[in-house]
Amino acid sequence: MVGLAFMAWLTVVICYGGNWVLGQCMIERPIVVGLVAGILMGDVRTGVIIGASLEAIFMGAVNIGGAISAEPVTATALAVAFCVGAGIDQSAAITLAVPVGVVTAFLSIALNNVVLAFFAKPFQDMAAAGNEKGLAVQHWLLWFFKYAAFALIAFFGVFFGAEPVAAIVNQIPANVMAGLNAVGALLPAVGMALLLQMLWSKELAVYFFLGFTIYEYLGLPMIAIAVFGVVIAAVVALRDKEIFDLTHKAAATAAQIPAATGSDESVDADEEAFFA
Repeated sequence: MVGLAFMAWLTVVICYGGNWVLGQCMIERPIVVGLVAGILMGDVRTGVIIGASLEAIFMGAVNIGGAISAEPVTATALAVAFCVGAGIDQSAAITLAVPVGVVTAFLSIALNNVVLAFFAKPFQDMAAAGNEKGLAVQHWLLWFFKYAAFALIAFFGVFFGAEPVAAIVNQIPANVMAGLNAVGALLPAVGMALLLQMLWSKELAVYFFLGFTIYEYLGLPMIAIAVFGVVIAAVVALRDKEIFDLTHKAAATAAQIPAATGSDESVDADEEAFFA
């Protein structure tokens, strides 16, 4: 269990910490975290399935500035670890991961705003003194301290929680477990609904209904529908570009007409307008 807990810790450090080192490269998204956790824990298939399911749930959760709506890295790492190490059903693990992501988001905010705030003055003093080497050293030390300390949540969660959670889940009645599985299946729909709430518009509504119709009645896979959507987007973009070019060309032509007709016609037009 120590090895599995260490892999969960390493997953959080790589994905949560590495995401900011490389300039918000989006490796903190659950679909990537699930793949990394699956590789490290020896079950890529389970990691990808859980990561994709949690990505659908947390797809509309975007962290802007100091506001963190959810922290899906720890949630995904724990869900994969519980499935791989404790044998918990995937739907149950996904259901458990959602509140974990909300709780760890508050812990991340506390770490950023309370603990790391004590290091603001040393940074200011080094910057005022022009100590670039000291700034770099403190930056990397704090980076490792922050994410290594934060990843301990995943480590202790797996080390102390995998077996108790598995024991609790095994004691849950079959009908309750069926309810948890049903809830886990509905959570991706909730995530998509939150995303659609931000993206919905009357102009785009027809495309959502088109995609639903293709999936439901023609039975095409999601990849084929995505490719179809890319083709539609390219056609619409090319059409909009043509309209944009024609509009600017017409405006430029209209601006050149008075200069080409000469001053006499403009004077006559002014006189007619005056006596009208």
